[in-house]
Amino acid sequence: MTTSHTAEGLAEIKALAGQDLGRTEWQVVTQEQVNGFADATGDHQWIHTDPARAADGPFGGTIAHGYLTLSLVIPLFNRLLTISGTSMSINYGLDKVRFPHPVRVGSRIRMHGHVDSVEDVRGGGVEMRLTFTIEIEDAAKPACVAQAIYRHYA
Repeated sequence: MTTSHTAEGLAEIKALAGQDLGRTEWQVVTQEQVNGFADATGDHQWIHTDPARAADGPFGGTIAHGYLTLSLVIPLFNRLLTISGTSMSINYGLDKVRFPHPVRVGSRIRMHGHVDSVEDVRGGGVEMRLTFTIEIEDAAKPACVAQAIYRHYA
């Protein structure tokens, strides 16, 4: 799969400030993904891992963990932007994360990305602030809205 944008080095990263990165392709959230996340985190709450019980629950089926949805930002971001020509890139953190709508297992999601700003930081790098929105097909509200911060160094 090809990405929608590329940036070679800090100058091209800086040029992305204010840019809409577009949307990824749709992908299905599977029960296997949810179960794997439950195993990795120890969160086996029935609304995530017990399809029979969850069918009668508040969401009509199992749902993805909010933090699973957030973790999908990483592979989805890589589909929107490829960065090269840097010595190191780090996930510096998050400013704000919200989960407005649950993701039912079997739903299709995609991510929209926007580069809010890119500023110089000490040590010969730039700080890139982005807003990511995880959309659910046919849902009025997004699954997740996250303001993320990455740092890239020459």
